[in-house]
Amino acid sequence: MTDDQPPIVFENQTIRRHFDESEEKWYFSVIDVVAILTGSVNPRDYWFKMKIRVSNDDGIQLSTICRQLKMKAPDGKMRETDCADVESLLRIIQSIPSPKAEPLKQWLAKIGYERIQDISDPSLSLDRAREFWKKHGRSEKWIQQRMMGQETRNKLTDYWKDHEITKENEFAILTNIIHQEWSDISVKDHKEIKGLKTQNLRDHMSEAELIFTALAELSTRQIAESENATGMTENAEAGRTGGKIAKKARLELEEKTGKNVVTGENFLPPNKNVKQIIDTDKEK
Repeated sequence: MTDDQPPIVFENQTIRRHFDESEEKWYFSVIDVVAILTGSVNPRDYWFKMKIRVSNDDGIQLSTICRQLKMKAPDGKMRETDCADVESLLRIIQSIPSPKAEPLKQWLAKIGYERIQDISDPSLSLDRAREFWKKHGRSEKWIQQRMMGQETRNKLTDYWKDHEITKENEFAILTNIIHQEWSDISVKDHKEIKGLKTQNLRDHMSEAELIFTALAELSTRQIAESENATGMTENAEAGRTGGKIAKKARLELEEKTGKNVVTGENFLPPNKNVKQIIDTDKEK
């Protein structure tokens, strides 16, 4: 998965997904769907046993209607997991007795339809994102900064794609280098500070965190362009330099205000544990 294909949420539970551009199809994590329908503490084991049971009862091999895709696991690592398109997923849902089955089927059908709309009119997906953030309490100022930051991010990843950065783990490594430089902590540690698991870190950043992330990525891209950085080594060096520019600005702001830019604040529901503001003044 990439930042362009974040998990979606059904009844406060996330479902990882991947959009195959060549097939123009969404693929969803079967384990995530099984977890929602069954409430099982071990949905992976439930799915394993289900594949055997359904095969024996109906003569259908569920594994043959799935494909293995690498998706981000709760520990942050990319791991292969069974995924299915909407049609195959509906077949799987049908085999699981659950009161959530029908609402989930209708919801999946809606998701597929929205993707078709997005292809013909990309502005619709932006409108939906804006509405989603509004419903979850984001201010207009925050939303504007989030969208501007995403545009900055997209321009950087487009540059990387054109300069021999092709593997998903390479994008993650470069992103982490930039983040570590400007904030003094890794992406993983930043998520832990905010009490996040599968949620998108940027969706839970403060306005200041968004601004400094964008500054670091803008600086990285412009430096990379000026040097025609190509491949991992050169782009990593551009990322370190770009991140340091944003770090210098962060430290100056923190000195003037007496407040840390990186915080444990998030937009999780109130019943979640929120970690306190941390001290990021330590030099590397």
